[in-house]
Amino acid sequence: MYRLERSYSKGTWEINGVFILDLRKKANERRIDIVNMVYRSKSGHIGGDLSSIDVLCALYYEILNIDPNDPNDPNRDRFIMSKGHCVESLYAVLADIGFFPKEDLDTVQQFGSKYIGHPNKKIPGIEFSTGALGHGLSLGVGVALSGKIYKKNYMVYVLIGDGELDEGSNYEAAMAASHYNLDNLVAIIDRNHLQISGTTEYVMSLEPLAKRWESFGFNVKEIDGNDMDEVINALKNIKRDSKKPSVIISNTIKGKGVSFIENKKEWHHGTLNDEQYEKALNELEGL
Repeated sequence: MYRLERSYSKGTWEINGVFILDLRKKANERRIDIVNMVYRSKSGHIGGDLSSIDVLCALYYEILNIDPNDPNDPNRDRFIMSKGHCVESLYAVLADIGFFPKEDLDTVQQFGSKYIGHPNKKIPGIEFSTGALGHGLSLGVGVALSGKIYKKNYMVYVLIGDGELDEGSNYEAAMAASHYNLDNLVAIIDRNHLQISGTTEYVMSLEPLAKRWESFGFNVKEIDGNDMDEVINALKNIKRDSKKPSVIISNTIKGKGVSFIENKKEWHHGTLNDEQYEKALNELEGL
């Protein structure tokens, strides 16, 4: 099982500010990795990468029962990145914890590289090739149901973009998750309120989002998804054995950490010129 190295005992996260500072530092380092990848490749969905990286760091450095040396352990927890276009954030974390060499990040979206613009099952640590939006939760339901049938204790976490909730297949999956009492399934919605065409409420209103998921029979928790304290608390307090799946509505800022990208729909997908690259690095390195 991977855990962020620290000298104090596990279980002190709720009162030990040092641990939270470690996770915040990791998230900032991964933001720098994302900026580097997008700049080198001249491609990438940087806005959503930066909004969701805090959740990914909390999951991979503290929550998930995984082992980079045994990526196919049948008892491992599963993470499915349904919003697959934000794969740079996932690559950054997987490389840092040892699923593949960190220098491989230099090849992301380069000709002939297996590190393409969406999760690729050929890469260690990636459970499913995703990117066709709306399918990740259905995959998660299947994996969680399998865990119940075969009496496995693993958890399944699915990261969903809020714009992705326009896809009706999410709601079929939500009904199935509730019907089969999948309390081993956690959906996490990256609620940054922006998608490629504008605000989510302009494109297709999602509110009242919490009440909708409650009506499907989910345990619902709303958090500030860019506040590491809130992210860790939400993930640590998932209600196992409740006979209900859970959803965390993770309210975030698209482009979090880079001032000229924050809350700009134009940066749903965008590339950095030399001046923007230097400005982004200066801001992140100053945090």
